[in-house]
Amino acid sequence: MSVFTLYFGKAVPGRGDLTEAEWRLFLDDTVTVNLPDGYTVLDAYGAWLNPKTQTTGTEATKVVIAALPEGPEAIAPINRIRTIYQDRFQQQRVGMTVEHACGSF
Repeated sequence: MSVFTLYFGKAVPGRGDLTEAEWRLFLDDTVTVNLPDGYTVLDAYGAWLNPKTQTTGTEATKVVIAALPEGPEAIAPINRIRTIYQDRFQQQRVGMTVEHACGSF
């Protein structure tokens, strides 16, 4: 199986952080639809180098972890989730790591 970890920064340009209501709606209408077999959400705090300003940015972050069967079809729902979040909340990127693992549910 592949374990995908996605990093969603909550800072929205031009306004305050993403609200819990906005996050919940995103989970309901995007994440759950694309990952119907389940996922885990963690609260985190992240830092990154802004390529436009060359300054270190910090922000509250949501982390989504999902284990999916191996295969090229696994990346499609992950990329849909990332693209929708980037577009909806004006994000430059949604970070992602992928690990190969053995497991069962």
